[in-house]
Amino acid sequence: MKRVSIIGVDLAKQVFQLHGATAEGEVVFRKKLSRKQFLAFMQMHPGCLIAMEACATSHYWARTLAQIGHEVRLIAPKFVKPF
Repeated sequence: MKRVSIIGVDLAKQVFQLHGATAEGEVVFRKKLSRKQFLAFMQMHPGCLIAMEACATSHYWARTLAQIGHEVRLIAPKFVKPF
């Protein structure tokens, strides 16, 4: 299996969209997870770079993910679409 080096996360109220890619930009997975599934998935996944839009709940998730060993980057909303 290819090593995922970055995961893009689209936060929502109930369902989160995840997009995992290699360092070269090749797509490894696309997932739709609930809040509970998201945390369990991220705890099982080895540490990597997590990118998400800076919004009200992203700061909470950034702290939570950093505590379990991930590097989190919050991106300004105007830069999310090209990312």
